Amino acid sequence: MNDGIVYLVGAGPGDPGLLTVRGREVLARADVVVYDALLSPRLLAHAPPAAERIYVGKRADRHTLPQEKINALLVEHARAGRTVVRLKGGDPFVFGRGGEEALALAEAGVPVEVVPGVTAGVAALAYAGIPATHRDHASALGLITGHAAAEKTDDPLDWDALARWPGTLVFFMGVANLPRICANLIDRGKDPATPAAAVRWGTTPRQRTVAGTLATLPDLAAEANLEPPAVIAVGGVVGLRDRLAWFDRRPLFGRRILVTRARAQASSLVADLTALGAEAIEAPSIRIERPEDPGPLAAAVRETFDWIVFTSVNGVDAFFGALADAGRDLRALAGTRVASIGPATTDRLVAAGIRPDLQPETYTGAAVAETLGREADLGGATVLLPRADIAPRQLADALEARGAHVTEVVAYRTVPDTEGARSAAEDLEAGRVDWVTFTSSSTVRHFVDAVGVDAVRASGARVASIGPTTSGTLREAGLEPTVEASEHTIPGLVAAIVEAEA
Repeated sequence: MNDGIVYLVGAGPGDPGLLTVRGREVLARADVVVYDALLSPRLLAHAPPAAERIYVGKRADRHTLPQEKINALLVEHARAGRTVVRLKGGDPFVFGRGGEEALALAEAGVPVEVVPGVTAGVAALAYAGIPATHRDHASALGLITGHAAAEKTDDPLDWDALARWPGTLVFFMGVANLPRICANLIDRGKDPATPAAAVRWGTTPRQRTVAGTLATLPDLAAEANLEPPAVIAVGGVVGLRDRLAWFDRRPLFGRRILVTRARAQASSLVADLTALGAEAIEAPSIRIERPEDPGPLAAAVRETFDWIVFTSVNGVDAFFGALADAGRDLRALAGTRVASIGPATTDRLVAAGIRPDLQPETYTGAAVAETLGREADLGGATVLLPRADIAPRQLADALEARGAHVTEVVAYRTVPDTEGARSAAEDLEAGRVDWVTFTSSSTVRHFVDAVGVDAVRASGARVASIGPTTSGTLREAGLEPTVEASEHTIPGLVAAIVEAEA
């Protein structure tokens, strides 16, 4: 029985946050993802790791695969019983050739479902501070192709009707023909002083807006060296941009920031940077893995301690995973006091059902031991430290110096991740990176090993460190941090970058 199906999914105009809930749902069960150019790599992360990913991107006249072969590819995989997601920029039925693909699938007898997406014709304008409609300026919205289909010799557009259009005109794929578009509208009677704008890479941190009038926009776009992809808006609503622009006024707008944290841990940093307008480039230098020998941790969760000190989110996850594997639950911690280092660690403990008894304000080993010593007599106390395999001995030594009996167990391993090293090196060499962030000593060591100190220095990129320990490792490697977070957390790191940019 053939249960194959193709979902034509609109991915939105560029901001991965504009993918619809339905789009994310079907991506999560895809066997094959056939995707276009101009899409954020973060969208592909919604597909299962085992899903086949096939790039068929098109840009202007550069086509990776002709449309007919794309159609055949979709049919082939669906007939093999696979769930296929055809991921297309914007909305698949708005100048996305989704209609052609849907017809080809229908004619081949392949089930197809269309998942609409947010079109750039509305979203790119909104991110530029231009409402597509407004009661005082535009009661109609027209979406128009900016170039005639390749197989057509005559201009299919009724320019007289477009010049009389009682609202906003939005031209897709029209940058190359911008002078002609403006001239045609003016020649047919459109006021040359009509506000007009071109928005390139709309909804992304690379967004750039050039605004003027029908008469001035072609020259302004040429002076700005504006290239595709872009949409062109014509109408009175463009005049509202000066008051309504918001996206390109965020504090980190347009900054490209390398995130070297482990991919599984990077989401909060990426989200915080993106929310402030930056383009976060994920280039993890480490990944988190289970211990080579899980025995010590498995034994530790069966013992009773006076204190357990959690130093990271990874340690929390590993400990409670081992506790569950041992057939035990939170009741096993009755009588044990818990200390947490850092707000993220505390949040993860609370999510697991534990409210820490103690959260030191300073995160160095000596400071943690001093805080614990003020809270309780550590003489003879048993303390468990579930930590990384490469964690320094500083905390354990400080606790033992106060008379505690410390048990250190490897809860997880930090290992090099070189998957994104080549891409990161290329971005640095091309001058496409404004900041490189480091959230631990291990991210420093492994990033430097994979990419090299010289690559960072030569790029001119600034370096952001989460705290003194990480800064020390950076200096040992030959890199001076531009900023160091005063609060040694992800929000503190972001705040340091924002302050430096301000």
